[in-house]
Amino acid sequence: MLWATAGVATLGLLITMEIAARYYCGGAPGPMTSQVKDLVHAPKPGPLYAGMALMMVVLTWRQRFVAAGVAIGIDIVFALGRWAVDAKPPGGHFFGSGALWVMLGCAVIAVTRRTGQERVLLLKGVGLGLLLVAGRKIGDTWLLITSKTRPAVLDPYLAVADHALGDPSWLAGRTLAAIGPVGTHVLDYVYAQLAVAAVVVALYQLRHVAAERRFPRHHLVRTFLVIGLIGPAFYMIFPVVGPVFAYGPGASGTGGVHWALANLWPHTPPPFTAPHPMPYDAITPRNCMPSLHTAWATAIFIHTRKGPRLLRYAGTFWLIATLAATLGFGYHYGVDLIAGVVFALTIEAALRSHARGWDRSGIQLVTYGTSVFAALLVSYRHMPMEMAEHPRVFGPLLILAMASVVYGYVRATKLWEPKNTPARQPERQPEMA
Repeated sequence: MLWATAGVATLGLLITMEIAARYYCGGAPGPMTSQVKDLVHAPKPGPLYAGMALMMVVLTWRQRFVAAGVAIGIDIVFALGRWAVDAKPPGGHFFGSGALWVMLGCAVIAVTRRTGQERVLLLKGVGLGLLLVAGRKIGDTWLLITSKTRPAVLDPYLAVADHALGDPSWLAGRTLAAIGPVGTHVLDYVYAQLAVAAVVVALYQLRHVAAERRFPRHHLVRTFLVIGLIGPAFYMIFPVVGPVFAYGPGASGTGGVHWALANLWPHTPPPFTAPHPMPYDAITPRNCMPSLHTAWATAIFIHTRKGPRLLRYAGTFWLIATLAATLGFGYHYGVDLIAGVVFALTIEAALRSHARGWDRSGIQLVTYGTSVFAALLVSYRHMPMEMAEHPRVFGPLLILAMASVVYGYVRATKLWEPKNTPARQPERQPEMA
C-alpha cells in the first residue's frame, strides 16, 4: 500500500510539474516529456545508470550481469545509429537510454512473468530506480520554474543576515582562491558527484535485498528523494541565487556583473545597508534557501554512521567538502547551510518515525525541527538588520538553534535503537545432599 501510494503521488506530481512547466516556462518540456525523450535521445548517463544500479539490488548476480550487458548493448546500438546518420547528441552524451529501457523491460517482466512476492519485489526495485530518475527530472523542472516565476530575489536579506556569522562565503571564497587549482578541482568534483556518493551508500545499505527478498524499513534513497521533492518548494517562498551571482560575475553561464548589485565577491563583504528585493535574470535558478546540497550531504553523513570505517570516513569527508564547496564557490550563504542541516534532520526524523511507528519522541522531534526551520526563514526575511547589528548575540543563537536540532535528533535516535539485553541465566539450584 505504501509503495502504491508513493507511485500514485509521484505520477500526480509529474503531471502537475509537466503542466506547470508548459504554462510558466513558455511551453518548455516538463519531466514526463523529458523522460520520454530519454528513450531515444542521448541523456546524461549518470542518473539513469545510477537508477538501474538501485533497481538491480533485487536481482541475482547473474541477472545483474545480463541487465548491465543489455543496457550497454542498447546504448551501443543507439550510438552506432547516431553515428551512421551523423546525428550529434546534445551535451556530447552517447550513453544512457539503455539503462532506461532495461528498467522499463524489468517492469514488463515483473507484470507478465512474475507472480506473488517476486513480482512485488521486482516492481519495488524498478520503482526505486525510476523514482531516482524522476526525482532529478522534477528537480530540474522546479529550478526552471523558479527562474521564470520569481523575477526578484532576496539575496540582500541573506547577505545582511550573514554578517551575524562573519560572512563565511566571502571568507571561504578567498581561502579557496588562495589554495589554488588542486583544491578547487577536488571540491568541484565532490560538489558535482554528490548523487554518486549517495548511490554508493544506498547500494551498501541495500546489499542484502536480493538475499533477504525484502527492503529495509528505512534507507538513504528515501531521505534523498524526499529532500529533493520537498526542498525546491521553499525556493518559491524564498528565492535566492547566491553570492557569486548577486555580488559577483555569476557562474555556469548564467548571471553576470550587470545583474549583480556590485562586483564584491569574494574580496569585499557586502555593505551594511537595509536589504530589499533585487531583480535578476530569468535563467539562473533560485536554489539557495535552504541549501539542498548541505541537506543531502548531511543525510549521507547520517546514513554512513553504521557502516564500516572507510564508509564512515567517506561520509565525513563528503559532508565537510560539500560545505566548503557550497561556500567557497559562492553558491550559498552561511545561513543557507544552517537551514539545510535543520531541514535534513527534520526530514530524516519524520521518515524514520514513519518507518518505525510514530511515538511521542518522534512527533516532538519533527515538530521542533519544523519550528526551528520556520523560525530561521522568518528571521532571515524580517530580522536581517537586527541580526547584523548584534552578531555576538545572533551568530551564537543561529549555531545554537542548529545544534539543538542535532542534539534532539541524536538523543531521540539513541532511544529508538534496539537494546540488546543479555539472556537471563538460570539460577543455580542448591545441590541436594
